[in-house]
Amino acid sequence: MAIRFASNCGNCKHLVENTFCSQHNVMVSSKYTCDQFKMKAALKNERSCSDCSKYETEICAHPEKAAPGMLCASWSPQ
Repeated sequence: MAIRFASNCGNCKHLVENTFCSQHNVMVSSKYTCDQFKMKAALKNERSCSDCSKYETEICAHPEKAAPGMLCASWSPQ
């Protein structure tokens, strides 16, 4: 199962002071989303062997094939 950030107001760059959408000028909650959603620049949704907690360890599922830029179903966040 891949874990990633949701495309909702809580992770959008238009969210100001945790409750106001600067794109639509309305109060929102983190449960909302819209077609103008823009992921906050500080958050990363990129996954590869180089940011896997199992990379270059004994528990890596594919130690012979693992390399930066590669991704497998056993990826685990750091």
